[in-house]
Amino acid sequence: MGTKNMIIVAVFIFCIISSQMESVEPQVDCFDACVTGCPLTNSRFTQRCERKCQIRCNLDSMADGNLD
Repeated sequence: MGTKNMIIVAVFIFCIISSQMESVEPQVDCFDACVTGCPLTNSRFTQRCERKCQIRCNLDSMADGNLD
């Protein structure tokens, strides 16, 4: 009987802890998502693409008001 009660108490505590947890929504990283599409075959094109991504992502964050 003691083991059964311990299991019930453990499950009860687990349920209480689980109910108090909050889920966190993943955030999209604009620069990482943009750079993923950059070509890797030519370093000049890669640098150009990365610069365009920096410009694009900074403009997006300004429009959203996320810059400090």
